[in-house]
Amino acid sequence: ISPPPVPSSPPSFGGPVTLNVGGTLYSTTLETLTRFPDSMLGAMFRAGTPMTPNLNPQGGGHYFIDRDGKAFRHILNFLRLGRLDLPCGYGETALLRAEADFYQIRPLLDALRELEASQGTPAPTAALLHADVDSSPRLVHFSARRGPHHYELSSVQVDTFRANLFCTDPECLGAMRARFGVANEDRAEGGPHFHLEWAPCPAELPEVEYRRLGLQPLWTGGPGERREVVGTPGFLEEVLRVALEHGFRLDSVFPDPEDLLNSRSLRFVRH
Repeated sequence: ISPPPVPSSPPSFGGPVTLNVGGTLYSTTLETLTRFPDSMLGAMFRAGTPMTPNLNPQGGGHYFIDRDGKAFRHILNFLRLGRLDLPCGYGETALLRAEADFYQIRPLLDALRELEASQGTPAPTAALLHADVDSSPRLVHFSARRGPHHYELSSVQVDTFRANLFCTDPECLGAMRARFGVANEDRAEGGPHFHLEWAPCPAELPEVEYRRLGLQPLWTGGPGERREVVGTPGFLEEVLRVALEHGFRLDSVFPDPEDLLNSRSLRFVRH
């Protein structure tokens, strides 16, 4: 809720109240907004609460809430009707649940849970997903055969990658393991942790030397679309795909939020 820039007369019961929710204007009454006194809206507009509207350039007063404006239509209808009445084929129940949780409207949360249960799609449980990836160069020396009796010492840089995944949703973690083709226990720990190490083979490094050093590549995708993960962007892109498929949303990016796929740490949450 944005802070009030100027004092204004508080709204009165029975009169209209205008809200700007994420850029969409809604007009309603204090009776509707305070239908559930224990909700956030009930607390905001409770009698005696010093709420002052922001003033738009035309001089009309309205209260600004920085939330999803489209979803607020269904929030407001629930406050008016006391029941959940969604359009046929409505496909944004996860977003509506997040908004209902923000406004702390418990009866609406209960109605959404009942709706999802009746549709055979239970509400996903809250979960956390954290992905960390680090890369380091490694100078590898090897003997390259240049002739029948001629060997030459050569060097090449190999980029090695280490990734750690922590996820409290076993189904999502299993999907991560499947996405990266991990089936053997030496590359997959139990519990909520998942560890990966890989190093793409440089063209200058002979395959026999690559295997002798104990290095291994990382692959992703299913049959017919198998592709090698050669660096951090490719790895994080796959993590992002799986996370979104399981209802997570991106919560933080380190170190640069503007450079998602070249980051070192991603944090996802699901409410």
